[in-house]
Amino acid sequence: MKRRTLLGATAALAALATGAFAQDKPLKVGFVYVGPVGDGGWTYEHDQARLKLIEHFGDKVETVFQENVPEGADAERVMTQMALSGAKLIFSTSFGYMDPTINVAAKFPDVKFEHATGYKTADNVGVYSARFYEGRAIQGHIAGKMTKTNKVGYIASFPIPEVIRGINSAFIHAKKANPDVQFNVIWAYTWFDPAKEADAAKALIEQGNDVILQHTDSTAPQAAAQAAGDVITFGQASDMAEYAPKPRVSSIIDNWAPYYIARTQAVLDGTWESDNTWDGIGAGMVGIGDITDAVPADVKEEALALKDSIADGSYHPFTGPLKKQDGSDWLAEGETADDGTLAGMNFYVEGLTGEIPN
Repeated sequence: MKRRTLLGATAALAALATGAFAQDKPLKVGFVYVGPVGDGGWTYEHDQARLKLIEHFGDKVETVFQENVPEGADAERVMTQMALSGAKLIFSTSFGYMDPTINVAAKFPDVKFEHATGYKTADNVGVYSARFYEGRAIQGHIAGKMTKTNKVGYIASFPIPEVIRGINSAFIHAKKANPDVQFNVIWAYTWFDPAKEADAAKALIEQGNDVILQHTDSTAPQAAAQAAGDVITFGQASDMAEYAPKPRVSSIIDNWAPYYIARTQAVLDGTWESDNTWDGIGAGMVGIGDITDAVPADVKEEALALKDSIADGSYHPFTGPLKKQDGSDWLAEGETADDGTLAGMNFYVEGLTGEIPN
C-alpha cells in the first residue's frame, strides 16, 4: 500500500514538472469576444468553435466567455477576471486585444493566452490567425467576372494589415478577371455595427457598385444588398447562407475548432508552448462557402480551380509582377510575397485609388 502511494506521488510530481493539468477538476478555458455571439459572422464562428471544444472534451473542460468586449482597458479587465476565476487558458479573439493580452499575461505567468490576429508573443502568449487573403482572392475573381458596372464596393473595418491584405488580394484577382474593374472602399471603423455597415453598403450601392465585399462582422450589408436588388455579396467569417443563393453567392468561413481543440489538448498534456500559427485554405482554417448557381458555371469552375491551386500550394495570391500604388516595383515576375511583408502590409497595390487612413 505504501509502495503504491509513493508511486502515485512520484507520478503527480512528474505531471507538475511537465506542466500537465491535474484532472481532479476541469480545465477552465476563457474566450473574449469583440461582438455578440449572434453576430452571424466573426464572433459567431469563434463561439461555434467553443461549443465544439466542449463537445470534444466533455467534462474535461469548462468554458466561460464574455461578448461585446471593447478593445482596450475593458478587455484587460475581463481577462484579469477570467484569470482570477481560475481560467488556465484564455483566447482573446480580436486584433485590438493584443496589448491587453500581453499586459494581463505578464501578471499571470501560469495562465496560457492565445491572441487572434496579433503579432506580440511571450512565454505564455501564442498568436494565431488565418490567411483570409486566400479566400479574398476567390471572391475577387467572382466579383470581377460578375460585376456589370465594373464597380466593386468594399466595406473595410480598420486600416490594419489583415484588412489591407484582403483588399489588395481581392482587387488583384478582380483585375485579372476584368481589367476594367474599379474598387471603392469605405472605412467603417468598426468590426460590428449593423447600422454603420448597412449605411456603408447603401452608400456603395448608390454609387453604382453592384458587388459588395465586407471585412465587418454583421449580416447588415447582405440585407441592404438584398433590398437593393441586382447586387451580389459574400459572407464574411461565417457562411451567411440565409442570404443565398443571392445576394450572397459564396463566403469565407473561419474554422477555429481544430486549433482550439489542439491548443487545449496541449495545455492538458503539459506540452503547450508559445507559437505563431498562420494557416489558410490548405490547412482547413479558411473555408470557402458554397458557390451558388447565381454564379455562372464557368466562373464557378474557375473559382474552384483557383481555390484548389491555393490549397495545394501551387499558386500564391500575391505573385508578381506586382507594383505598389505609387508605381514602384514590388514583386518581379513569378516572385511571391514573403510572410513578413504580408504581416505588416501597409500599402495598396497599383490600380487601387484612395488613401489608406492613418
